[in-house]
Amino acid sequence: MRETHRDLEVGLADRSYPILIGQGLLGIRDLGPFVTGDRVMIVTNETVAPLYLDQASRCFAGKKVDSVVLPDGEQYKNWQTLNLIFDALLEGQHSRSTTIVALGGGVVGDMAGFAAACYQRGVAYIQIPTTLLSQVDSSVGGKTGINHPLGKNMIGAFHQPQVVLIDTDTLATLPERELPAGLAEVIKYGLIRDQAFLGWLEQSVDALSRLETEALVEAIFRSCACKAEVVSLDEREGGLRAILNLGHTFGHAIETYAGYGRWLHGEAVGTGMLMALDLSARLGLIPESDRVRGETLILRAGLPARPPVDMKPADFLKLMAVDKKNVSGSLRLVLLQALGDAVITSEFDHACLDETLALFCGAGQE
Repeated sequence: MRETHRDLEVGLADRSYPILIGQGLLGIRDLGPFVTGDRVMIVTNETVAPLYLDQASRCFAGKKVDSVVLPDGEQYKNWQTLNLIFDALLEGQHSRSTTIVALGGGVVGDMAGFAAACYQRGVAYIQIPTTLLSQVDSSVGGKTGINHPLGKNMIGAFHQPQVVLIDTDTLATLPERELPAGLAEVIKYGLIRDQAFLGWLEQSVDALSRLETEALVEAIFRSCACKAEVVSLDEREGGLRAILNLGHTFGHAIETYAGYGRWLHGEAVGTGMLMALDLSARLGLIPESDRVRGETLILRAGLPARPPVDMKPADFLKLMAVDKKNVSGSLRLVLLQALGDAVITSEFDHACLDETLALFCGAGQE
């Protein structure tokens, strides 16, 4: 029988921190030792607050706990909503010794982390992610930020948390679309860095879709271990860390085109990975059998096969030009040179990219 509680560490010298993974941790695990002072500000949203705010508050016994509840949705990941956090901190007279706690999915985590990076030039924060996508991706690694109408996550800061607490029980309350969206990021790790994990996912994707605890803990642990290793080698995405963006250049274009919140981030990344697999095969980097294998797993997870029906190649090219990985105006993509082996490159045949875009923007469907 596999373990239902597993811990690991993100190794960043004096900024290292643990990731605590398991069932039934929320409200039980004492997070007081990770709080720098005696005050806590929990940032959550209107969907998560009724479910988990009371439990999360119990993790900070002996501390004065305040909270701010944000509107729910990617469309609110902006300056206006960010200011609600600053308003609550200032109205509550919070000081530099306050610890901010992100309780929710990736939007809450990114905004609470960005607020922590900015408030009084930087305060401590803790991540308590409640969606699969945030548990395996956005809560780990210190990327924080907000969206701009012209590009996703273009404004932000690197700011590492003190600890990440992952309770698999929170996944039981996810809306139906959220689980496949999270599985997209899980599958990504197998595709970019861990072929053995990819094989395990092919055997376990149905168990994950059924929310079986042991499978979830294993998938989250292995995903976080992969990300922790990459982040420890390249904290600020100077090179290697960009491999974590497989499918994201295509996916961010989809999210921006559709309007933030219409496509979940993981849904867009899933389609983006299909496009990256197709382009990798067209370029001769991977055999057709590897493309089919990756595509089969992504579709088994319940992710969309095509971008929005009205999205054209020109729309992709325009939006992909606004990407953080681009250098000196050159489009850089994360592609596969084998299953479990990603490469970041601007040296590719753009005619093949045009063919991929033409294929996916043909008879597309949402």
